[in-house]
Amino acid sequence: MIRFAVIGTNWITDSFIQAARETGLVDLTAVYSRTEERAREYAAKHGIPNRFTDLEKMAASDEFDAVYIASPTSCHAEQAILCMEHGKHVLCEKPIASHAREMKKMIETAAKHNVLLMEALKSTLLPNFRAIQDNLHKLGPIRRYFASYCQYSSRYDAFKQGTVLNAFNPAFSNGSLMDLGVYCIYPMVVLFGRPELIRANAVMLESGVDGEGSLLLKYKEMDAVIMYSKITNSYLPAEIQGENGTMVIDRINQPGKVEIRYKDGTVEEITREQTGNTMKYEVQEFVHLIKSGELESSVNSHANSLSVMEITDEARRQVGLVFPADSLA
Repeated sequence: MIRFAVIGTNWITDSFIQAARETGLVDLTAVYSRTEERAREYAAKHGIPNRFTDLEKMAASDEFDAVYIASPTSCHAEQAILCMEHGKHVLCEKPIASHAREMKKMIETAAKHNVLLMEALKSTLLPNFRAIQDNLHKLGPIRRYFASYCQYSSRYDAFKQGTVLNAFNPAFSNGSLMDLGVYCIYPMVVLFGRPELIRANAVMLESGVDGEGSLLLKYKEMDAVIMYSKITNSYLPAEIQGENGTMVIDRINQPGKVEIRYKDGTVEEITREQTGNTMKYEVQEFVHLIKSGELESSVNSHANSLSVMEITDEARRQVGLVFPADSLA
């Protein structure tokens, strides 16, 4: 059993805890919150024996071996670096940092202290993403990658009434690109590497974050089209278009059904079984790496995470999306 601490006491941490316990590989031993009241409440809710409100004391404790970080994006780098400096392995929610400079510091710290650092982007570790990778060759020369993740945020109604919650606050390095766009960008990078050219558009909100946006990315022999939004919905599947056929993926953020539609009209379903809480696959990957003594995932690798950060940095530069964290590194 790997002893885990969690930073962040929200719904995504709830889901992580459920998934971690589903694997039978994790012993949850500590939780951090800024307030004692919230730490006590969350510890009681999940049966966590140790609680902390001082991050320095938490990082220095011997109560856990690894930490799952699900705090606001603007906090990720500082918290991850502190934990790694104390020899803790880090599984950090996406996006792993506010920008590439932070990511580079995190990678340097992981190497210096000989610990595992991995971005908690679950979709690329699912069985159905492996099905995509294993069957990609059937499409022939690939000419286009298309992905859309547009989901109307429940917090947008409050925003329109004048209340700016975290999801639309640039102080937390948030917005549609960082929250939803990365789900489209990361699989593209894993499958095809870094693009040669990026063109970005966005609808900016009064708070200073992007409500929605799109990317057009150029590769040597193909292009990619990405759409993301927190102020509209989309019901389009993702596609990888090849000269011999097109792979249709129901949801790029969590592939549940994958099929190939060949140009002769035949359809091949390549869906694989995925059971339970789908976050368990990232937990299994992370724990396996720790037990194997490896310091990096071959899928959610440092290089892939850094490439995604560099793409979002360039997209933000083009649309004028600025975070306070940009001036801190």
